[in-house]
Amino acid sequence: MSAHAVEDTAVLLGRSLRHITRSPDTIITTAITPIAMMLLFVYVFGGAIRTGTGSYVTYLLPGIMLIAIASGIAYTALRLFTDMTSGVFERFHSMPIARSSVLWAHVLTSLVANMITVVIIVLVALVMGFRSSASLLSWLAVAGILALFTLALTWLAVIAGLTASSVDGASAFSYPLVFLPFVSSAFVPTATMPAPVRAFAEHQPITPIVNAIQDLLAGRPVGSVGVPLAWCVGILVVAYVVAMAAYRRRIA
Repeated sequence: MSAHAVEDTAVLLGRSLRHITRSPDTIITTAITPIAMMLLFVYVFGGAIRTGTGSYVTYLLPGIMLIAIASGIAYTALRLFTDMTSGVFERFHSMPIARSSVLWAHVLTSLVANMITVVIIVLVALVMGFRSSASLLSWLAVAGILALFTLALTWLAVIAGLTASSVDGASAFSYPLVFLPFVSSAFVPTATMPAPVRAFAEHQPITPIVNAIQDLLAGRPVGSVGVPLAWCVGILVVAYVVAMAAYRRRIA
Protein backbone atom coordinates (compact mmCIF):
# COMPACT_ATOMS: atom_id res chain seq x y z
CA MET A 1 0.00 0.00 0.00
CA SER A 2 1.44 3.39 -1.02
CA ALA A 3 1.90 6.32 1.35
CA HIS A 4 -0.97 8.08 -0.44
CA ALA A 5 -3.26 5.11 0.16
CA VAL A 6 -2.23 4.90 3.82
CA GLU A 7 -3.04 8.58 4.34
CA ASP A 8 -6.42 8.22 2.62
CA THR A 9 -7.22 5.13 4.72
CA ALA A 10 -6.33 7.00 7.94
CA VAL A 11 -8.72 9.86 7.06
CA LEU A 12 -11.58 7.48 6.22
CA LEU A 13 -10.82 5.42 9.34
CA GLY A 14 -11.35 8.53 11.47
CA ARG A 15 -14.69 9.09 9.73
CA SER A 16 -15.88 5.54 10.46
CA LEU A 17 -14.76 5.64 14.09
CA ARG A 18 -16.67 8.89 14.63
CA HIS A 19 -19.80 7.19 13.31
CA ILE A 20 -19.40 4.41 15.88
CA THR A 21 -19.13 6.82 18.80
CA ARG A 22 -22.40 8.41 17.67
CA SER A 23 -24.24 5.08 17.54
CA PRO A 24 -25.46 3.90 20.98
CA ASP A 25 -26.97 0.80 19.35
CA THR A 26 -23.52 -0.30 18.16
CA ILE A 27 -22.03 0.18 21.61
CA ILE A 28 -24.88 -1.73 23.28
CA THR A 29 -24.73 -4.68 20.90
CA THR A 30 -20.96 -5.06 20.73
CA ALA A 31 -20.04 -4.40 24.36
CA ILE A 32 -22.94 -4.38 26.79
CA THR A 33 -24.74 -7.44 25.40
CA PRO A 34 -21.70 -9.78 25.66
CA ILE A 35 -21.02 -8.46 29.15
CA ALA A 36 -24.62 -9.14 30.15
CA MET A 37 -24.27 -12.64 28.73
CA MET A 38 -21.11 -13.18 30.76
CA LEU A 39 -22.86 -12.01 33.92
CA LEU A 40 -25.79 -14.33 33.20
CA PHE A 41 -23.68 -17.43 32.61
CA VAL A 42 -21.32 -16.84 35.54
CA TYR A 43 -23.83 -15.83 38.21
CA VAL A 44 -26.93 -17.77 37.10
CA PHE A 45 -25.68 -20.90 35.30
CA GLY A 46 -22.07 -21.02 36.49
CA GLY A 47 -22.81 -22.84 39.72
CA ALA A 48 -24.34 -25.78 37.83
CA ILE A 49 -21.60 -26.06 35.19
CA ARG A 50 -18.52 -28.17 35.80
CA THR A 51 -15.56 -27.43 33.55
CA GLY A 52 -12.78 -29.09 35.50
CA THR A 53 -11.04 -25.73 35.96
CA GLY A 54 -11.05 -23.14 38.72
CA SER A 55 -13.07 -20.01 38.02
CA TYR A 56 -15.87 -20.35 35.47
CA VAL A 57 -15.44 -16.74 34.33
CA THR A 58 -11.86 -17.61 33.38
CA TYR A 59 -13.09 -20.57 31.36
CA LEU A 60 -15.90 -18.55 29.78
CA LEU A 61 -13.99 -15.40 28.83
CA PRO A 62 -12.53 -16.54 25.46
CA GLY A 63 -15.96 -17.53 24.17
CA ILE A 64 -17.50 -14.23 25.24
CA MET A 65 -14.75 -12.33 23.43
CA LEU A 66 -15.40 -14.29 20.22
CA ILE A 67 -19.16 -13.68 20.48
CA ALA A 68 -18.51 -9.96 20.91
CA ILE A 69 -16.33 -9.93 17.79
CA ALA A 70 -18.89 -11.92 15.78
CA SER A 71 -21.57 -9.42 16.82
CA GLY A 72 -19.38 -6.44 16.06
CA ILE A 73 -18.53 -7.38 12.49
CA ALA A 74 -22.23 -7.27 11.54
CA TYR A 75 -21.98 -3.50 11.80
CA THR A 76 -19.13 -3.50 9.30
CA ALA A 77 -21.44 -5.10 6.74
CA LEU A 78 -24.20 -2.65 7.67
CA ARG A 79 -21.98 0.44 7.39
CA LEU A 80 -20.53 -0.77 4.10
CA PHE A 81 -23.99 -1.50 2.68
CA THR A 82 -25.20 1.95 3.75
CA ASP A 83 -22.24 3.63 2.05
CA MET A 84 -22.85 1.62 -1.12
CA THR A 85 -26.55 2.40 -1.35
CA SER A 86 -26.42 6.05 -0.24
CA GLY A 87 -24.01 7.14 -2.93
CA VAL A 88 -21.08 7.72 -0.56
CA PHE A 89 -18.86 5.30 -2.47
CA GLU A 90 -19.55 7.14 -5.73
CA ARG A 91 -18.54 10.44 -4.12
CA PHE A 92 -15.35 8.90 -2.74
CA HIS A 93 -14.45 7.41 -6.12
CA SER A 94 -14.92 10.79 -7.79
CA MET A 95 -12.24 12.18 -5.49
CA PRO A 96 -8.46 11.73 -5.93
CA ILE A 97 -8.17 8.99 -3.29
CA ALA A 98 -6.96 5.40 -3.46
CA ARG A 99 -9.94 3.15 -4.16
CA SER A 100 -8.63 0.44 -1.84
CA SER A 101 -8.65 2.89 1.08
CA VAL A 102 -12.46 2.87 1.14
CA LEU A 103 -12.58 -0.84 2.00
CA TRP A 104 -9.54 -0.84 4.25
CA ALA A 105 -11.02 1.97 6.34
CA HIS A 106 -14.05 -0.20 7.11
CA VAL A 107 -11.85 -3.22 7.87
CA LEU A 108 -9.54 -1.30 10.22
CA THR A 109 -12.54 0.34 11.90
CA SER A 110 -13.83 -3.14 12.70
CA LEU A 111 -10.43 -4.17 14.07
CA VAL A 112 -10.07 -1.10 16.29
CA ALA A 113 -13.67 -1.17 17.54
CA ASN A 114 -13.60 -4.88 18.32
CA MET A 115 -10.26 -4.70 20.13
CA ILE A 116 -11.66 -1.89 22.32
CA THR A 117 -14.70 -4.06 23.03
CA VAL A 118 -12.46 -6.98 24.00
CA VAL A 119 -10.47 -4.79 26.40
CA ILE A 120 -13.69 -3.61 28.07
CA ILE A 121 -14.88 -7.22 28.44
CA VAL A 122 -11.55 -8.28 29.98
CA LEU A 123 -11.73 -5.41 32.48
CA VAL A 124 -15.24 -6.43 33.52
CA ALA A 125 -14.09 -10.07 33.80
CA LEU A 126 -11.30 -8.96 36.14
CA VAL A 127 -13.89 -7.38 38.41
CA MET A 128 -15.85 -10.66 38.28
CA GLY A 129 -12.85 -12.69 39.40
CA PHE A 130 -10.93 -13.49 36.24
CA ARG A 131 -7.26 -14.10 36.93
CA SER A 132 -4.50 -15.18 34.57
CA SER A 133 -0.98 -16.49 35.01
CA ALA A 134 -0.19 -15.82 31.36
CA SER A 135 3.10 -14.19 30.46
CA LEU A 136 3.37 -11.05 28.35
CA LEU A 137 4.22 -13.23 25.36
CA SER A 138 1.07 -15.31 25.93
CA TRP A 139 -1.07 -12.18 26.14
CA LEU A 140 0.44 -10.96 22.88
CA ALA A 141 -0.37 -14.34 21.33
CA VAL A 142 -3.99 -14.02 22.52
CA ALA A 143 -4.18 -10.52 21.04
CA GLY A 144 -2.74 -11.82 17.77
CA ILE A 145 -5.27 -14.66 17.53
CA LEU A 146 -8.17 -12.31 18.30
CA ALA A 147 -6.93 -9.77 15.74
CA LEU A 148 -6.57 -12.47 13.09
CA PHE A 149 -10.03 -13.81 13.93
CA THR A 150 -11.47 -10.30 13.69
CA LEU A 151 -9.86 -9.67 10.30
CA ALA A 152 -11.10 -13.01 8.96
CA LEU A 153 -14.70 -12.32 9.99
CA THR A 154 -14.50 -8.70 8.89
CA TRP A 155 -13.65 -9.67 5.32
CA LEU A 156 -16.67 -11.99 5.41
CA ALA A 157 -18.66 -8.94 6.51
CA VAL A 158 -17.26 -6.99 3.56
CA ILE A 159 -18.62 -9.65 1.20
CA ALA A 160 -22.06 -9.36 2.82
CA GLY A 161 -21.99 -5.57 2.70
CA LEU A 162 -21.06 -5.53 -0.98
CA THR A 163 -23.50 -8.20 -2.16
CA ALA A 164 -26.57 -7.78 0.07
CA SER A 165 -29.80 -6.47 -1.45
CA SER A 166 -31.24 -5.15 1.82
CA VAL A 167 -30.19 -3.83 5.22
CA ASP A 168 -31.39 -7.02 6.92
CA GLY A 169 -29.44 -9.15 4.47
CA ALA A 170 -26.26 -7.19 5.12
CA SER A 171 -26.21 -8.06 8.82
CA ALA A 172 -28.10 -11.38 8.94
CA PHE A 173 -25.02 -13.38 7.89
CA SER A 174 -23.50 -12.80 11.33
CA TYR A 175 -26.21 -14.71 13.21
CA PRO A 176 -24.74 -18.18 12.52
CA LEU A 177 -21.31 -16.84 13.52
CA VAL A 178 -22.67 -15.64 16.87
CA PHE A 179 -24.33 -19.04 17.37
CA LEU A 180 -21.19 -21.13 16.69
CA PRO A 181 -19.53 -20.47 20.09
CA PHE A 182 -22.56 -22.02 21.81
CA VAL A 183 -21.81 -25.33 20.05
CA SER A 184 -18.13 -25.38 20.95
CA SER A 185 -15.93 -25.66 24.01
CA ALA A 186 -16.62 -22.00 24.88
CA PHE A 187 -19.24 -22.72 27.57
CA VAL A 188 -18.72 -26.38 28.50
CA PRO A 189 -16.10 -29.00 27.63
CA THR A 190 -17.00 -30.86 24.44
CA ALA A 191 -16.58 -34.16 26.32
CA THR A 192 -19.91 -33.48 28.07
CA MET A 193 -21.85 -33.28 24.78
CA PRO A 194 -23.75 -36.07 22.98
CA ALA A 195 -21.63 -37.76 20.30
CA PRO A 196 -23.13 -36.02 17.19
CA VAL A 197 -22.97 -32.58 18.80
CA ARG A 198 -19.47 -33.27 20.09
CA ALA A 199 -18.32 -34.28 16.60
CA PHE A 200 -19.57 -31.00 15.17
CA ALA A 201 -18.17 -28.94 18.06
CA GLU A 202 -14.70 -30.41 17.72
CA HIS A 203 -14.52 -29.91 13.96
CA GLN A 204 -15.67 -26.31 13.63
CA PRO A 205 -13.29 -23.32 13.90
CA ILE A 206 -14.43 -21.83 17.23
CA THR A 207 -13.40 -24.79 19.42
CA PRO A 208 -9.66 -24.84 18.55
CA ILE A 209 -9.54 -21.04 18.80
CA VAL A 210 -11.21 -21.09 22.23
CA ASN A 211 -8.99 -23.93 23.42
CA ALA A 212 -5.83 -22.10 22.35
CA ILE A 213 -6.87 -18.89 24.10
CA GLN A 214 -7.89 -20.78 27.26
CA ASP A 215 -4.49 -22.50 27.37
CA LEU A 216 -2.61 -19.25 26.80
CA LEU A 217 -4.54 -17.38 29.51
CA ALA A 218 -4.05 -20.23 31.96
CA GLY A 219 -0.32 -20.37 31.25
CA ARG A 220 -0.60 -23.95 30.00
CA PRO A 221 1.21 -25.36 26.98
CA VAL A 222 -0.97 -24.82 23.92
CA GLY A 223 -2.09 -28.15 22.45
CA SER A 224 -1.89 -27.05 18.81
CA VAL A 225 -1.72 -23.41 17.81
CA GLY A 226 -1.48 -24.44 14.15
CA VAL A 227 -5.13 -25.49 13.92
CA PRO A 228 -6.70 -22.18 15.06
CA LEU A 229 -4.20 -20.22 12.97
CA ALA A 230 -4.99 -22.37 9.94
CA TRP A 231 -8.73 -21.74 10.38
CA CYS A 232 -8.25 -17.97 10.76
CA VAL A 233 -5.77 -17.60 7.90
CA GLY A 234 -7.80 -19.87 5.62
CA ILE A 235 -11.02 -17.92 6.20
CA LEU A 236 -9.15 -14.62 5.88
CA VAL A 237 -7.51 -15.48 2.54
CA VAL A 238 -10.68 -16.87 0.95
CA ALA A 239 -12.84 -14.01 2.23
CA TYR A 240 -10.33 -11.38 1.07
CA VAL A 241 -10.14 -12.80 -2.45
CA VAL A 242 -13.93 -13.04 -2.77
CA ALA A 243 -14.45 -9.57 -1.24
CA MET A 244 -11.99 -7.90 -3.60
CA ALA A 245 -13.61 -9.61 -6.59
CA ALA A 246 -17.05 -8.39 -5.44
CA TYR A 247 -15.64 -4.89 -4.91
CA ARG A 248 -14.17 -4.75 -8.41
CA ARG A 249 -17.52 -5.81 -9.86
CA ARG A 250 -19.37 -3.11 -7.91
CA ILE A 251 -17.06 -0.27 -8.97
CA ALA A 252 -16.51 -1.46 -12.55
